[in-house]
Amino acid sequence: MISSLATQAPLPLAYYRNSPSIYKTKPSTYFPRFFSVKTLSFPLFLNPSTNTSTSKAKIVFNLQGFLGPISSPAIRPLCSKSGEVGGMASSLQNQDSISYLTQREAAEIDETLMGPLGFSVDQLMELAGLSVATSIAEVYKPSEYNRILAICGPGNNGGDGLVAARHLYHFGYKLFVCYPKRTAKPLYSGLVTQLESLLIPFLSVDELPVDLSKDFDILVDAMFGFSFHGSPRPPFDNLIQKLVHLHSCGQMQHKSPVIVSVDIPSGWHVEEGDVGGQGIKPHMLVSLTAPKLCAKKFSGPHHFLGGRFVPPTIAEKYKLQLPQYPGTSMCVRIGKPPQIDISALRENYISPEFLEEQAEADPMDQFYKWFEDAVVAGLKEPNAMALSTTGKDRKPDGSTMGPLEAPAPSGILEKIWELFKKCLNFLKNFAFPSTKYEIRAFNLSSSRMVLLKGVNKDGFVWYTNYESRKARELSENPHAALLFYWDGLNRQIHGL
Repeated sequence: MISSLATQAPLPLAYYRNSPSIYKTKPSTYFPRFFSVKTLSFPLFLNPSTNTSTSKAKIVFNLQGFLGPISSPAIRPLCSKSGEVGGMASSLQNQDSISYLTQREAAEIDETLMGPLGFSVDQLMELAGLSVATSIAEVYKPSEYNRILAICGPGNNGGDGLVAARHLYHFGYKLFVCYPKRTAKPLYSGLVTQLESLLIPFLSVDELPVDLSKDFDILVDAMFGFSFHGSPRPPFDNLIQKLVHLHSCGQMQHKSPVIVSVDIPSGWHVEEGDVGGQGIKPHMLVSLTAPKLCAKKFSGPHHFLGGRFVPPTIAEKYKLQLPQYPGTSMCVRIGKPPQIDISALRENYISPEFLEEQAEADPMDQFYKWFEDAVVAGLKEPNAMALSTTGKDRKPDGSTMGPLEAPAPSGILEKIWELFKKCLNFLKNFAFPSTKYEIRAFNLSSSRMVLLKGVNKDGFVWYTNYESRKARELSENPHAALLFYWDGLNRQIHGL
């Protein structure tokens, strides 16, 4: 469904210099100014799973203006990042440079933490469970992976799973817990009471569905940790086989639950890994304190390290090489993230219908309204916008640029303007390569993210540098395009 709306309002696009180092848009004093809302369009999407009609709206503004003459021949550069929106950088930890613990070393470190270093079991369990929960939330968002079953064993690994379940509940997931062999110690009884107070269901082994893939999106394997010896006994042997069976079935199904193992995939040898290759194949492994030797055999897509509590004395004694945790995070990824099938990335947009009659009569009023909504919603940098410019031969929409209808400057302004154009021609001829491909690229549209610094009835304001590419292109071709995109609201505004 496409609707149209046309109206007229003044909105120029021009540049002026207001200080030795900052430049911004301003109405030209002698160049024409045109503005019109070209179309208001919003295609309707149908979500087949919910049969819900959804919409995305796009307001298209037509902006025409002219680059005003420079008030001074002096041109000074800005900082290279001034006004630009920087991207986020993330460092990946090379797993070959990370230390791996033997079973004996892992036990000794736990004893030291809970002995001379003064940690209690419940402290370490709380930190470990929080690390598991944040690792899961880092990859599997509750909007897509909402139903979680935590399968908890009788020892500390099971306690980590109970703590993780509590945190995941508060993160917005729907939790279920299978805790078949409960430990009578007060610590574990308290964890159960905390989950029961949140009305989290506890399922017995008999109450579990035969096919776990139909009822759960994530299965947390918190049955056995690094201190486990021997072969799993009932009912855990059967539970492990259920998870193993899911892996083989998942290869034939379009979507099966993901398995997250806490510290050690249950049933694996702590040092040798999945001996025989018939064990659990988790999609995510959350190592605690430091990875155990079996983690080298982990081949799933997501390996995280949690438990941000290792003191320097322990790291020095065992010569631990551990990654730096980013910011205040309780987990850090080890190794490279999996390769992503770009064609499979798809969001189902569910938002209220937006009809033509709901739009403001004045397009600027509509912009103010949506911009305020983006600010109130707490979206990151709601004033970020994509600015597209192009060379002298074309507009940003790809059409050929027609003759400019504007009176030519006169007097000293004309001389300054001519000098500036000669400088630009010199830069293009001598400072830039001149192969046929690069000449063509010079005249194509270019885009970058900038920050809106002001808006009023006269236009949009942003800062730039006269020596930047966008300034050079705007000096030749005053046609530009702006795009605001507010992901959290499923809205965008596009101005030409």
